[in-house]
Amino acid sequence: MNGTLYLIPVTLGEESNSVEVLPSGTLSILRNLKEFIVENEKSARAFLKSAGTTIAMPDLILHPIGKHISPVQMNSYLNNAKKGAVIGLLSEAGCPGVADPGAQIVSMAHKGGIKVIPLVGPSSLLLALMASGMNGQDFHFHGYIPIDKTARFDFLKHIERETKKYGTTHFFIETPFRNNHMLEDLLKALDNGTKLCIACDINLPKEFIRTSTIGDWKINAAPDLHKRPAVFLIGK
Repeated sequence: MNGTLYLIPVTLGEESNSVEVLPSGTLSILRNLKEFIVENEKSARAFLKSAGTTIAMPDLILHPIGKHISPVQMNSYLNNAKKGAVIGLLSEAGCPGVADPGAQIVSMAHKGGIKVIPLVGPSSLLLALMASGMNGQDFHFHGYIPIDKTARFDFLKHIERETKKYGTTHFFIETPFRNNHMLEDLLKALDNGTKLCIACDINLPKEFIRTSTIGDWKINAAPDLHKRPAVFLIGK
């Protein structure tokens, strides 16, 4: 009989208290799991310790998803679950499988007949959408948008037209050290009347969330976004 793969959300930063942020039901399950598939072993151990795992650190079984892990090796991480074990999948931050390499593991679990159970916890993407005041019924997440300047400006003008025509909310992320460059490009590419929401350091002590028109952002500048996880939303 096949086992279960729990998809376990992680807090959105080291400064966030997992016991305060995660629901008791999620904490109860993760505290008793021994085997996990993770992005980074060190940060995973730190998170599990802060969440109050009942398993001794040396007894934890952690399978890292590195950049150079082959699909065959990744699939092997599910071997115990295929034999009936209950294991967990952790993201580095937020929800596994959403803008996250864990999606491959989830796909393999379904193919292997393993029961997949998502648990409740923070998602920076949904929290940003909630706080933006933009259309929450018709939205499109793009992940990372083009880096090439010409392609990026063409893309931004395209989604701006989509927003004006259909009211769709478009949102995306950037590598944190490029956030300030992203904002510069947004201010150059978009019309003054277009709304932009920047949601930065969500659920963290220095959280910043503001929705304004491009024209207003040009007058009232955003704080320094360098190396701060952020979500950018364009909408009405």
